[in-house]
Amino acid sequence: MKSFALFKKDWESELRTRYAINALAMFVLVTISVILFSVGNEQITEYLTGGLLWVVIFFSAMSGLSRAFVSEEERGTTLTLQLIASPSTIFSGKLIFNLILVFLMNIAITVLFSLLFESFVIKNFSLFLISFLLGNIGIAVSSTIIAAIISKASSKGTLYPVLSFPILLPLILTLLELTKFSMDGKTLSASYVEIGVLFSYDVIMGTASYLLFDFIWKD
Repeated sequence: MKSFALFKKDWESELRTRYAINALAMFVLVTISVILFSVGNEQITEYLTGGLLWVVIFFSAMSGLSRAFVSEEERGTTLTLQLIASPSTIFSGKLIFNLILVFLMNIAITVLFSLLFESFVIKNFSLFLISFLLGNIGIAVSSTIIAAIISKASSKGTLYPVLSFPILLPLILTLLELTKFSMDGKTLSASYVEIGVLFSYDVIMGTASYLLFDFIWKD
């Protein structure tokens, strides 16, 4: 499959340069270290740790996921990709790469939070797992289409967080609510509305991204 071949190319390139991986790792370590030093010996509530988790995840995504298409523009390979693959194939390959990166990053962040913050206790793990999976998919899809948009702009560095914040804000707020529910031990049946919002967000963003990418990529 061409999508997998494109993903493989990006993944091998990332393993050579380690740009996104190093940027994500450094941002996560610095952010969590600052939080730990700021908190000190104070005991923070479990809700606050849940909120801090998604704040770190959001800003980590801002620092490492913006180069999905920018790197193609910088290397001058955009025209080559346009000639050898369809827009849907290109978007799928980039999306797979961002999905893998997002899941690896967020699993590492969640493990660190569970080890470093005693108050970060999940009572309903299945609810947290569902919200974690749907949330990561939403972050990856949104980040991929935003990266495609900013690759055509001149001010790439500053434009990414400006566009990402209003698009990802509903997703992050819903994830904060579901994380609170999972810490309270609420059942899945009591969280159907929030889970439905996450699922709808992923479907809408995925559909809109595939429909719009053809116009963005060929512009």
